[in-house]
This record gives sequence, structure tokens and C-alpha cells, in this order.
Amino acid sequence: MLLTRVLGTEIEFGIAARDADALDPVSNSIQLIGHYPGLPAPQAIWDYENENPLLDVRGFEVEGERERPGPDYNRLLNKLLSNGGRLYVDGAHPEYSTPECTNARELVAFERAGERIMAACLRALATARGGDKFLLYKNNSDGKGNSYGYHENYLIARSVSFDRIVQVLVPFLVTRQIYAGAGKVGAENQTRPAEYQISQRADFFECLVDLNTMIKRPIINTRDEPHADPAKYRRLHVIVGDTNMAELSTYLKVGTLAIVLEMIEAGVDFPRLDLEDPVRAIKDVSRDLDMKATLKLFDGRVTSAIGIQRAYLKTAMDYFACHELTQVTKDVLVRWEEVLDKLERDPMLLVRELDWVAKRQMIQSYMDRKGCGWNDSRVLLLDLQYHDVRPDKGLFYTLERSNLIDRLVQDVEILRAEQNPPTGTRAFFRGHCLKKFPRQVYAGSWTSILLDVGNTTIKKIPLMEPLRGTESLTRELLEGSDSAESLLAKLTA
Repeated sequence: MLLTRVLGTEIEFGIAARDADALDPVSNSIQLIGHYPGLPAPQAIWDYENENPLLDVRGFEVEGERERPGPDYNRLLNKLLSNGGRLYVDGAHPEYSTPECTNARELVAFERAGERIMAACLRALATARGGDKFLLYKNNSDGKGNSYGYHENYLIARSVSFDRIVQVLVPFLVTRQIYAGAGKVGAENQTRPAEYQISQRADFFECLVDLNTMIKRPIINTRDEPHADPAKYRRLHVIVGDTNMAELSTYLKVGTLAIVLEMIEAGVDFPRLDLEDPVRAIKDVSRDLDMKATLKLFDGRVTSAIGIQRAYLKTAMDYFACHELTQVTKDVLVRWEEVLDKLERDPMLLVRELDWVAKRQMIQSYMDRKGCGWNDSRVLLLDLQYHDVRPDKGLFYTLERSNLIDRLVQDVEILRAEQNPPTGTRAFFRGHCLKKFPRQVYAGSWTSILLDVGNTTIKKIPLMEPLRGTESLTRELLEGSDSAESLLAKLTA
């Protein structure tokens, strides 16, 4: 059982060009990330050596081409950040990966730092090119049938059976959207019509378990790419969640799953809540705005989304009644229960806390003023503008400035997360190597830093253990090294 949970998220941002001739989203995304003014080592490339997204946890490797761009193109696609994270182009989208974090509250700060990083890219590009070229949205759908991802990553012990993970997590993930959904006008992917629904992603899941992330998306993804020692760890790659703006939605989304994973590793018995049809259920839950619909279980019983979440919460409460828990875990449990109570009474009680409720209220107020309906083009635009990353234009930020959305972290924490890595994972060493030896960093990845100290061989520092390279283990080493050569000498000694 892991005593500290290592976790992080990857956020694909929607990108739209103002210029009708700028039709290539890959080139647009490359332009965008190349203008981030806070890059410590712009010459550094990404080290793909320990990456293989084609490995399946079920014991095989699917056919396909592994990404191995040449150095020049690699440099365009990847930017290493001083906070230990990564800015890059994935498919047709600019993407931000947080550094490795150790709790949900820390992750919230680093996700919000990603919003600031993307907004800074937009501003720098506008200054360089003489005007706004692109719009960026922290969401999951363009409203035209295209969905892009938000992926959560949790390090878990390799010894835990993947079949058990699937059995426990499916009901939880199908229903977690009731507090973690981002809200969505309409329906896509040829699913049942809806004026408004809880989740942006629910319409796009078509099977239960698979390796795909872009077509035939599964509720449980089987990628076996731990970014760590594969003998000790697996990385649970969760693709079923929405991208959130509201801090509490992100906090609960990540915090509750981290709690469930801790109990899975501890061998806790969970109530059997196997859904009769999980793929249909995830869409039904997304359309259940009043929390009144029932879900049919495989054994013929019926329950509700709130009922399933309460069962997991009770299991967690019983477990932590006799086990040590951190302050963040305690806070997540309290807020989890409070949110479920309010959802059961009236979801609109959470208008200050959850994305899907806040957005619904904002749009409903607009429709009442304008006398229009859900299919009005202005309403679809409001849905999109809620996620605009420009602080002066995004409607979420307007609600935040007006004190209509509750905060969890302070602005000073977000600023610190943009500029500095977490202290409790290998991200600390990675981020500080970039800041202290920017010209000597040839490449980096989650599992390595490669230094070029001027001789014929690039020196690789492996970082296969995510809970080494922390501040407590490496600050003295870094402070005592006045050059990259000195650092390497101390490490080899």
C-alpha cells in the first residue's frame, strides 16, 4: 500500500483561430506554446525513452506507431516548465500536464497555474503578432461533435489486481459526475437529446474497458505506462472525467478517487453495486439534473447516483474511523458528505460550488432576461465562454471576481505553483534543475533529466521513483552544486 498517493492531470485545451485561413490546429498549438514567456530551458527536448502508450494492462501491446519526433520537431512540441510540469502539443490541441502532486488541494493549485500559463501564452502571442490570434477554452467539447480529453493519473501498487480496480471503480466513476461535471448545453455523438446535462464527456463513452482515448472511448482505460518503476507501480489513467473550472469540483473529483484507491490497496470490502449497463448509465446520470432518476444494478436492484456515492462515502467513513488520515483526506470526506446532502435536497444549493450548477444558473438567468431557449446560438456561446481562459473574458472568472464562486486556494498559492514545483515528489528535483542549470538541460521527462556538460556524452539522471527527488532529499544537494558538472559529480560519488 502506498503511504503517499502520487497524482497529476493532463488538460487538453480547446483552440479556435480568429483567422479563417489558420486551419491547421497543430501549427496553431505549436505557435501558442512557443510563446510562453516563462520557459527556463527553451532548447530542452522531451525524453520519450520510457514511454509506450501502446502497452495494455491486459498483457499485450497494440499495433501502432510510437511517438518519436526528431530533435527539432520535438523541441517545437514540448516545453519543460519550471514548476515541474509540461506544456506540449498532443494531437490537435495545446496541453498542460501538472507536475506530480501528493494531494488534491495541491493539485487544484497546479491546475489553476496551468490556466495562467495558457493565458500568458495567448498574451505573449498577441503581443508578438499584433493582435489576438486564437481563443482557448478549458473544456471538453467544441459543440460540433468533437471531444478532447482531461486525463487523471494516480500511482497505485502493481500488486493490486486490475480486475478488482475495474469492479470497484466503474459504479464510482459513472456517478462521480454529479459533483465533478462541468455542465453542457445539448447532446453530441448521436446520443439522446438533452437541453442541458451535467457532464461534457458522458456522451462520448462507448465501451467499458479498452486502451483507446480518442475513439470508442472506455470508462476504464487500460494503458499500462507507469512513468515509474514498472515492477512496483502502475499508473491508473482515468479519461472519464470532465475538465473543471470550479476549484471544489476539481478537488472532490480527484480527492474522492484518491480515497477510494487507498481503500482498494488496503483490501477494503466495498458493497457490490455492479451496474446493469454502465455505458448507458453514464449518459442517464448526466441527464438527471434533479437527482431523481434510478439506476438498475446487475442483480436487479435499483438505486440512484447519490445512493451509489453515499455507499462509497460510508465505506470511507467506516475505514477512516479506525485508520490515520491526513487533513486533506478529512476535509474531502466532510465536503463529499455536504455536497451529497445538498444534491439530494436541491442541486441549486451548490450554485457557488459546482461547475454544472453554476453554469446552469448563469445560462438560465440569461434566458429569462432574453426570453430565449436552450437551442439559441447565444446560449451555446455562453456555454463556451464559461471556459474561456482569458481572465478578462471568461465567464467563470467573471463569477469568481463577483464573489459568486467559492474558492479553495489563494492567488498566492496559484502564483507559487506556476513558478515552483511541488516539494514532495521528484518534480522538485526536475523543476529546480531546469531553473538552476537551464543551459545544461538537454532533455527531460517524468522519469529522467539529461544534462549536457560539454563533453561527447549526454548524462542521464534517472527519476524512476516518484517519491525521491523531493525537497527534503535534494535541496541540500542542489544548493551545494554550483554547476551541472558539480551536481553530476556529487550524484556519481
